Amino acid sequence: MSFSQALSGLNSQSQKLGAIGNNIANSQTVGFKGSNVQFSDVFANSRVGLGTRVSAVLQNFNEGNIESTSRNLDLAVAGNGFFRFMDSSGEVVYSRNGQLTMKANGDLVNAQGFQIMGYGLNAQGQVQVGGQPVPLNVSAEELAASATTRVGTTLNLDARKVEGEDRSTVETNNGQEIDYHYSNNFTVYDSLGNPRNITVYYEKVDANQWTARMTLDGQALMDGTDPREFNLEFNANGQLVTPANGTLGITFDSATYLGGGTNDLEFDLNLAGSTQFGNSSTVSSLTQNGYTSGTLVGITINEDGTIMRNYSNEESRPAGQIALVSFRNPEGLTPAGDNVWRASNESGQELVGAPGTGLLGSIVSGAVETSNVDMARELVNMIVAQRAYQANSQTIKTQDELLQTAINLR
Repeated sequence: MSFSQALSGLNSQSQKLGAIGNNIANSQTVGFKGSNVQFSDVFANSRVGLGTRVSAVLQNFNEGNIESTSRNLDLAVAGNGFFRFMDSSGEVVYSRNGQLTMKANGDLVNAQGFQIMGYGLNAQGQVQVGGQPVPLNVSAEELAASATTRVGTTLNLDARKVEGEDRSTVETNNGQEIDYHYSNNFTVYDSLGNPRNITVYYEKVDANQWTARMTLDGQALMDGTDPREFNLEFNANGQLVTPANGTLGITFDSATYLGGGTNDLEFDLNLAGSTQFGNSSTVSSLTQNGYTSGTLVGITINEDGTIMRNYSNEESRPAGQIALVSFRNPEGLTPAGDNVWRASNESGQELVGAPGTGLLGSIVSGAVETSNVDMARELVNMIVAQRAYQANSQTIKTQDELLQTAINLR
């Protein structure tokens, strides 16, 4: 019986040394999770047991350290969750290793060619959160131009100005003279993405009234034979009270002002929040929603997993959102090599969600999660396992000597 007990100890310690060796070998593997061997005694209805056996090999899913790589396609999960990948056979696997590359066709894959998965886009180009996860792809097609339809500006017009005094005069390209106390300009885009310069001239015409006139690329917007006028009225507290909602509807017809070949330029100029105070005339904010066409120049990945396509016209659009998954019992996942796991009955079903929601962690771009192997602990465990292995060997040697003694009895 002593031989079998010692042999069981040798086998068990050998497996423990194998697990320790595997942990040490993967101490530099990104996203690796170390494993630990658990033993149990073998009992056979006797006071002396039959030795030991390996009852389980459990993986330690504690987080490793997050280290910066300054490479935007290196991803780490800060907190709970696994990346969801589709392998070459179409099967779903899970990993904590987010080192990605982008193939020529736009697929985002790891070193084994497994494609990362997440939420795709709907018909409006918005991320369809909560839908079925799909393999993610970054389209390289150009972003089409978009005509300006909305301009928002907030300004202060100097209440100290006196109507009819201290005015400047500009002559437009279409032969009009415009008097003004203050002017500002901004860029808008026509339907072909051509930039067009708009200048708005403000003239004080009464105590709390101003008139606005505008030009497009130096041509005055006309109302018949005179420049078109827009009236702005302020109350005694300096707040804009007209036009309705502070919005002016502007139209430059294509044939007259744009040279044809494009749609009429129509946009709303929203002046809400503008004031008339006794300070210098100035613009405090200016926005517009048009842009020229753009080519893809790169991608960035936000902490919520959204993949943003960045274009040469300084616009950005989502390409999808990386999903994370969690499990009721991650220790029940089945290792599949290549630093990935597969779900099993013991792990339970995957719970899919967007990063940063529920119990799921956030995504850190430009970083990786290092192996969670503690080298000092593994070296100590190796010494302990080695001593146990030697002690079991000594048990066999001692038992052999006892048998030899018994055999030599005459």
